[in-house]
Amino acid sequence: MKNLKYKILLKQIGDLLIVLGIVELVPSFVSILYGEWYSAAGFLISGITVMSTGHFFHRKYISMDGPHYNQILIVVASGWFIVTLFGGLPFFIVAYITPEAIMNEFIPPGASYDISSLLYFRNPLHCFFESMSSYTTTGLTMAVHEPSVGKGILFYRSLAQWVGGAGFIVMVLAIFKQNSGKSALLLYGSESTGEKLRPRVIDTARAIWKVYLSLTIFSTLFLFIGTHLILPDYPLEENIFDSINHAMAGQSTGGFSTLDDSIGTYNSAKMEMLYLLPMILGSFSIPFFYKIIYKLRIKEIWDDMQTRSLIIMFITGSIVLSFLLFKADVVPHPVREGIFQFISGMSTTGWQTSNIGIWDWKSIVFIVAAGMFIGGASGATVGGIKMIRAIIIYKGITWQITKTFYSENTIRNIKFNGRSLTPEAMYREFTKAASISILFFILIIGSSIVSTFFVSDSFDFADALFESASAQATVGLSSGITDPSMSPTLELIYIFQMWAGRLEIIPVFALIRAIFTFRKF
Repeated sequence: MKNLKYKILLKQIGDLLIVLGIVELVPSFVSILYGEWYSAAGFLISGITVMSTGHFFHRKYISMDGPHYNQILIVVASGWFIVTLFGGLPFFIVAYITPEAIMNEFIPPGASYDISSLLYFRNPLHCFFESMSSYTTTGLTMAVHEPSVGKGILFYRSLAQWVGGAGFIVMVLAIFKQNSGKSALLLYGSESTGEKLRPRVIDTARAIWKVYLSLTIFSTLFLFIGTHLILPDYPLEENIFDSINHAMAGQSTGGFSTLDDSIGTYNSAKMEMLYLLPMILGSFSIPFFYKIIYKLRIKEIWDDMQTRSLIIMFITGSIVLSFLLFKADVVPHPVREGIFQFISGMSTTGWQTSNIGIWDWKSIVFIVAAGMFIGGASGATVGGIKMIRAIIIYKGITWQITKTFYSENTIRNIKFNGRSLTPEAMYREFTKAASISILFFILIIGSSIVSTFFVSDSFDFADALFESASAQATVGLSSGITDPSMSPTLELIYIFQMWAGRLEIIPVFALIRAIFTFRKF
């Protein structure tokens, strides 16, 4: 019976690796288009290797049923770990087979550096870090100077974020039909809201990808046209490449950039305003867009509690952060940087236009607590505890205070997002939301404290707190700690936080418990 359960796990991992192999093959065409032959070979080798491995497990255990309820968390946690581990293979192979002389040809003319950042990926740990950051849509990077790694690698990072944003498991459900209805629903719920948009889960998964692709195409055209109007002298070829990559990174709220200093490279207030929309769109839930686009329920824009709360938070948070930065007098454009960075932080996109390393502690604590910790909507590609849980906790606390004024015989339902919840149902929702939020908070604080022992003396606890929150909330903004020269221990801590944060803690802890207590699953 125990072997049967492991076979079910290997079958699911096999399906994931087949999809991953296909993802790793796609950038080879981009590399060929730009004449990056070593990169093309690296993607072909890694893609074929991963897809063959996945096909082996898929065929060997094709008759296995889908996972049961008590196996879902283990499947999800181990599946994502294996995907990100194998996802680092292209970085390592491309860096290993590319001669340094060819690497240095990727460095843009007139650059202030003379070593390609592709060289850093000859370290397997850096490859794992970059892959984990990519697929969890975090955006922290070991590529110090992004343009120097080549177009193929840049496209792969963006594509990985885009696929990881909507979810590997959702993609597998959309492609494969082997899972039963019950196991498919459990797998779908493990990686999304669990809200069924269509009668069948497989149709729901496909609907999600259809909406996701449509939004990405819209963002690509929006960024391309906007960039051309704002910067008419910007090279057309670079505009196309930037727009495609940034649209994928924006819709997935991943935040990787093709530019050396993220969106700050444009050095344009108008460009920063242009890039606000993709971040905001990425922070709204995909079921919300489905209702708007396919059900034509325009009222959802304000009726949907998460969307309404996010709009309010984006406005008020931007004002407060701008005020704090203005009072601190540490940045040249406090309002411009405050608006962009708060929206970037709360949407967990992580595009950067400000030197966060010089911010005062009040600004850092505010963006961490009010933006990065909460994140965007449940059902979106964001990190953090999600807006819906923050609302539930607020409602739950308000309810606990209010009920003290009622008599013991009074039974009063609670209105929540168009639903009427009994006190028992509200208590259950409050308990679940509070439990995950507390675990999320404890892990951030604990990791921040531990990381202070491994950062250089130039960083204080506020910097460590910011970097730790950025990793776990899959934001990708950096105070400067994340760097190829960082301690391997610290790198592993952030890898763990990105993994746990993407899966909302519980599946990772369940897997660890199963491993170290030798419990059956």
